[in-house]
Amino acid sequence: MRFDGASKTVLAVTLAGVAVSGCAGGADGPALPPATFVSQQEQPGEQYVIGPLDQLTIFVWRNPELGAKVQVRPDGRITTPLIADLPATGKTPAQLAEDIKAKLSTYVSDPLVSVMVDNFSGTFSQQVRIVGATEKPASLPFRANMTLLDAMIAVGGLSQYAAGDRAKLVRYDKATGKQHEYPLQIAKLLKHGDVKANVKLEPGDVIIIPESLF
Repeated sequence: MRFDGASKTVLAVTLAGVAVSGCAGGADGPALPPATFVSQQEQPGEQYVIGPLDQLTIFVWRNPELGAKVQVRPDGRITTPLIADLPATGKTPAQLAEDIKAKLSTYVSDPLVSVMVDNFSGTFSQQVRIVGATEKPASLPFRANMTLLDAMIAVGGLSQYAAGDRAKLVRYDKATGKQHEYPLQIAKLLKHGDVKANVKLEPGDVIIIPESLF
């Protein structure tokens, strides 16, 4: 097939438009480094921050009647014996224990307080959210050393029409205050066991999985 000058110009413009379109639909940053399927060395995560709906056990040494098993209300507060509407969300268990100690000091001399998290949800900034073409979109509490594979197992994998290799991860960078997008290849990970497609997750990550156009 032969092309004249005008046809060649049209073809070049069309190909350039396709290339630009492809770039615009991609992520705005480099690909994330791969993570191993099984961590060689488990590392502790950041200090856990209490979130709404977390279930807590509060223990006051030598004063068991002042302790309680409570659930953090949706407004982020808890109520325990002698303490009403104490803010809990956004604090570590140790910080909350200090706040309870300060409140109880009015009634008890130098109370010793401990706070344990029995069932956790975490704050929104700590949850990993998976949306789009998956079997059951969900918000998952982040745990130390969590990977993309862990998250996809938790939500039941990809749906029938998912375009897993066009998925992206949205991550907020606290240092710069900016949001970045990274490409994911979930189909290669789940269907072919491609270890390079498994990546480490961070608290607050959002995984978006589009559906196939065909």
